[in-house]
Amino acid sequence: MHSPFAGELFGTLVLILLGDGVVACVLLDKSKGQNSGWIVITAGWAFAVLIAVMTALAAGSPDAHINPAVTIAFAVLTGDYSKIPVYVPAQFIGAFLGAALVWLQYLPHWGGTQDKDLKLAVFCTGPAIRNVPANLLSEIIGTIVLIVGVAAIFSKAVAGSGIPSTLGPYMVALLVWGIGLSLGGTTGYAINPARDLGPRIAHAVLPVSGKGSSDWGYAWIPVIGPAIGGVLAAVLVAVAL
Repeated sequence: MHSPFAGELFGTLVLILLGDGVVACVLLDKSKGQNSGWIVITAGWAFAVLIAVMTALAAGSPDAHINPAVTIAFAVLTGDYSKIPVYVPAQFIGAFLGAALVWLQYLPHWGGTQDKDLKLAVFCTGPAIRNVPANLLSEIIGTIVLIVGVAAIFSKAVAGSGIPSTLGPYMVALLVWGIGLSLGGTTGYAINPARDLGPRIAHAVLPVSGKGSSDWGYAWIPVIGPAIGGVLAAVLVAVAL
């Protein structure tokens, strides 16, 4: 199964297993990490990105995008769209499977948690203040920072400065941590359509004890926002980097 499809699938699976896993640890009742806060969540997601990138590379993806917005951005930047039909389905499948594993990992805690919104928040993002234009803009900005940051990390200029390329995955993890700390307070920084939609579908179809709505009215924002951000970021990278 060593292939670009497998790499993106397993990498995104690990991303969601560890990323949604830390959210479950912090939010669900009677978890040992309950109420440990936003710093723990953002740090957990940063570590999730690091291990997910390593997994994707090891399993056969030479790019380790683990994010449709990144795949779209680099397709626009390079003019090569051939990776989209391979990477994007794998990313969505991996995200769904990762969320299913989080459900299994915390199986006794769903019934013990009364707040339906907290259960949904384990799987997918939601706005702190529901305002469609502002929420969409937040996702666009966060995604632009992600992709411009990734492009900068792996740019020739940075490589020429003496920073070894092997540090790239670690710097990307720090980038995601920084986005979460600085920009994540508005919408929960999906910045990845697969990260949000795959687990949201899992929430909808899995027998999560006592669950409520999957909030489909909001679901398009963390999909369309990052996609728009990816295209705009590609333009910025082409002009500035």
